[in-house]
Amino acid sequence: MAVKTYRPTTPSLRNMATPSFEELTKGKKPEKSLLTTLKHKAGRNNTGKITVRHQGGGNKTKYRIVDFRNAFPADGGSAAKTVTAIEYDPNRTAYLALLTAEDGKKSYVLATDGVKVGDVLYVGPQADIKPGNVLPISAIPVGTMINSIELYPGRGAQLVRSAGAAAQLMAKENGKAQIRLPSGEVRLVRLDCHATIGIIGNLEHENIKIGKAGKKRHMGIRPTVRGSVMNPCDHPHGGGEGRAPVGHPGPMTPWGKPALGLKTRDKKARTNNMIVKRRNDK
Repeated sequence: MAVKTYRPTTPSLRNMATPSFEELTKGKKPEKSLLTTLKHKAGRNNTGKITVRHQGGGNKTKYRIVDFRNAFPADGGSAAKTVTAIEYDPNRTAYLALLTAEDGKKSYVLATDGVKVGDVLYVGPQADIKPGNVLPISAIPVGTMINSIELYPGRGAQLVRSAGAAAQLMAKENGKAQIRLPSGEVRLVRLDCHATIGIIGNLEHENIKIGKAGKKRHMGIRPTVRGSVMNPCDHPHGGGEGRAPVGHPGPMTPWGKPALGLKTRDKKARTNNMIVKRRNDK
């Protein structure tokens, strides 16, 4: 994938960089049977109060139903699925691959880097170690780069699903595998969970530059105002003559709760024993 840049004919185009979309199947419209309505709530809860700020507006989008489970064949073999299109998804950073099974059933999965239209992907413990194939972790060699990892067998992929992301299978012992996640965290995952071989596609997503405020509004994101420029009645960081420090031991939310760096994970979380190494441990 390449990133498209523009001649600086306007201030917004000077730094804008957008995807070239050259990997996508040209002229392919989304599969209607795999679309559903996505309602925008503008950050409001069931009582109409804003619980998530800075949301609202944006273009209308349809949600693509992605198959994160990739159910294994009942006979223990491998099921073949053909890639019929690579498509854009407005709801995530990764691209989607439209698969057609031998019985004609279609499904969306996250497109792995290197997978092209016409490729045949396999799901099952007998599948080859090739990008896009799905296998149980017990059948994947140590050192392999993987994505779309299950935490519980049959629940579907929950880890490593964004563009350009990949985890590495580090070791296997006592019915569990050690996996190094993109954040640097090393976590234990059961060997009977499944994962996809390879790196999630759209690798150049990190190089995209929005370029102008209007694009952010198209994405449904409203402006954010810094607390330090507000009045004391509006934010704990507000007030003072000119630029002033926050005036507290640490940064705070508009409601006076600690923010930016406060650890929110429950110290008694049931899955703490599955984390071998924290992402910020040295």
